Amino acid sequence: MLNLERLRVLDALARHGSVSGAAEGLHVTTSAVSQQLAKLEREAGQQLLAKNGRGVRLTDAGRLLAEHAARILSQVELAQADLEAQHGQVAGELRLAAFPTAARGLLPAALGALRAAHPALRVRSRELEPALGVDSVVRGDTDLAVVMDWYNKPLPVPGGLAHAALLDDSVDVAMPEGHPLADRAEVDLEDFAGDEWIAWPEGEFCHEWLLYTLRAKGIEPRISHCAGEHHTQLAFVAHGLGVCVAPRLGREPMPAGVRAVPVRHRAHRRVYAVWRADADRRPSIRAAVEALREATAGVG
Repeated sequence: MLNLERLRVLDALARHGSVSGAAEGLHVTTSAVSQQLAKLEREAGQQLLAKNGRGVRLTDAGRLLAEHAARILSQVELAQADLEAQHGQVAGELRLAAFPTAARGLLPAALGALRAAHPALRVRSRELEPALGVDSVVRGDTDLAVVMDWYNKPLPVPGGLAHAALLDDSVDVAMPEGHPLADRAEVDLEDFAGDEWIAWPEGEFCHEWLLYTLRAKGIEPRISHCAGEHHTQLAFVAHGLGVCVAPRLGREPMPAGVRAVPVRHRAHRRVYAVWRADADRRPSIRAAVEALREATAGVG
């Protein structure tokens, strides 16, 4: 008889590609992962792992069993969702992830409401950038992730996931209050072709969006400073070091000396929740989505 929890460990190894990655995803030690895999090999009666440099790889038998494990675990999750739905109680554990400004602007209110309405539900949350949040849900490390993309640059979302729109997060251009355009009612991004920009770190989805959008308008932006936190970007703006795109979600308070002017044609980020489709009937997922939607009231 194959042990379900050991199949879960094998599935984690296949998804993460290493013993250390599987241990991190399962929140256990690497020695615990190795011990469970050794026991699973004895149960299966075949070698499932082979040495690969300083790590391990799955053998043919290991890959075959990992494919079955993924299907079995998906069916188990579906069964759990159906049982929770039949019982109708919002209880158990829910693992959430959110990109940083959503973690600041949505999660505190949403999680406070969940705790008040459903005291039997235990929620754990962490910050993850959108693409990492999607990957975490696909791997099964996270139950629900709050992610975002842009009106003109969608985030790739693989099959097997369900999603729900939460809000369109309008963006402004933040500039020093003495900037020539600070008194405008609206601006276009191309109005800042000659300005220095403060942007997100290179390689991040939002950094790539800024380059993509400005280059589509024939502008090669002069990015002088990069910072991951919007409030750090705004601090640079406040000291006259450039301009930045400033989404409204989780933005307040604005620092002194900064003026935020709306972008004409309403540039915006699309914020939504994603979860595995086989968990769609879980009452805790539905309750979390509802709490997140209620938390969007009054944003931008």
